[in-house]
Order: sequence, then structure tokens, then C-alpha cells
Amino acid sequence: MSMSEEFACCTPLAREPLSADQAARVAPMLKALADPVRLRLMSMVMSREGAEACACELLPAFELSQPTISHHLKVLHESGLVERDKRGVWVYYRARPEAIAALGSLFDSALAPA
Repeated sequence: MSMSEEFACCTPLAREPLSADQAARVAPMLKALADPVRLRLMSMVMSREGAEACACELLPAFELSQPTISHHLKVLHESGLVERDKRGVWVYYRARPEAIAALGSLFDSALAPA
């Protein structure tokens, strides 16, 4: 599945109901962000220059073990929200702009106040 096909699922909710297949593709991303630690991790990655951060930069912000943070980053990766790149002993995480844009488009609304 190409990137455009992968995120073509995200028609604004106010425009038309999602199909079962579309909902199944979107739900893992929303579920990944529904955890406070993962939401903070995503925010930390996205707010860095280039929307990229080394795991080593993320660990100190939490009172959690390295394996726990790694698990949360793995969930974000498996959901399609971040890409990862191993450089030496560290892993760098980068937000996937197309995934973020697709999620944002879900909530575009024709119902916005005039």
C-alpha cells in the first residue's frame, strides 16, 4: 500500500461516515495517541526542529524506564505516526507529516461557525 493509499482513509468525519475499513485504519493512530505518555512523546518529537528527536533526548522528560519509553515509541511507530532510524546506538524518531495531516483532516468541519 502506498503512502497516499494508506492515508486516503481520512475523509473529514463531517463530510461522510467512515467505512468499517477506513475506521480500522484510523483507529490505531487515535488509540496510540490516547495514552498520555505517547501523546507527550509525539508532542516532543513534533516540536523539535525537523520534527525529529533522539530517544536519548526524550528519556529524561519522564520518570519511566528506558524499556517503557521504548515500548511507547514502538506503539507510535507501529501505528504509522512516526518513522524511526537507528544511528549508532540511538534511535531517532521522526513524525510522519502525511499521517499527521491525515488525522488533522478527519476533524475538518463543514460545521464551523460562519
